[in-house]
Amino acid sequence: MSALTSAPAARVITLEQMLSVLPALDLQPAIEAAFVAYSRGQATVPPVGELLFTTPPGDAHIKYGFLHGSHTFVIKVATGFGGNPALGLPSYSGVMLVFSARTGMLETVLLDGGHLTNVRTAIAGAVAATYLAPARVDRIAVFGTGVQARMQLEAIARAVNCRTATVWGRRQESLDVYRSDMEAAGFSVQTTLDAGEAARGAQVIVTTTASTAALLDDGQVTAGSLIIAMGSDTPEKRELTSALVGRADVYVADSVSQCLTRGELHHAIAAGTRTADTVVELGAVIEDRRRGRTSAAQIVIADLTGVAVQDIAIATAVAQAVL
Repeated sequence: MSALTSAPAARVITLEQMLSVLPALDLQPAIEAAFVAYSRGQATVPPVGELLFTTPPGDAHIKYGFLHGSHTFVIKVATGFGGNPALGLPSYSGVMLVFSARTGMLETVLLDGGHLTNVRTAIAGAVAATYLAPARVDRIAVFGTGVQARMQLEAIARAVNCRTATVWGRRQESLDVYRSDMEAAGFSVQTTLDAGEAARGAQVIVTTTASTAALLDDGQVTAGSLIIAMGSDTPEKRELTSALVGRADVYVADSVSQCLTRGELHHAIAAGTRTADTVVELGAVIEDRRRGRTSAAQIVIADLTGVAVQDIAIATAVAQAVL
């Protein structure tokens, strides 16, 4: 019997190492290119693996795939448990694993604790704003007060050159903390417990909650708005009414196939207010802006459920940057 051959040890990259290189990385072009490759059919991305928990409530997502021609493939596990802060723990965690596409050997373990997922999600919001926002943005509306509510505002603000925001939340205490934090970062922030007031007068609206009941309705959105819906990443979650989804003049999905089972689209299809053939993928819009917004008066919705190609792009970039 032949002796077993030992596999080379995988390189382990800590969160601290990632934080030391992330500020110097321009990740948006890589993530845009990954979206384009996905929409061209140049990526293999199986359906999302998912575990949903009720006691306590939480979820775990497994996303994986590879870009055709790449030397590596990536498997990502990300978890979200909203009750964790009461236990003194972050509400999210995760890990990314980079394997060789030539040998199948594990090459790199990114112990990011879910941070890279947060970063790539925020960048996707910036991508949507870059290609779909109206030319002039005077106010950004943010739904939610958590980590993504902060990161999305920062990322979108850079894309549309606007630092004025109205923020909706369920509790005034959370809104007060959010306003304090974001004003310290150089934003002008108003807060409200009224969803309609938050949306009124905003040219870009981003929804970042884990809600399972729609927060934003058709009558609360004015012509010309861009709505970036990124909180609904499981079949049960939703932030927009089916009437609002049906009203959109342009509907953009990060992945049409994923949005047929999660995100805002599948609720609207079930309600009969929208059909899948009226949806364009974000990668196609990046490649040809004419497939997105074509007039200032259009209501545009970007349905962002999170695609594995985003994880591939950021994991590859960070692994290469950490020497």
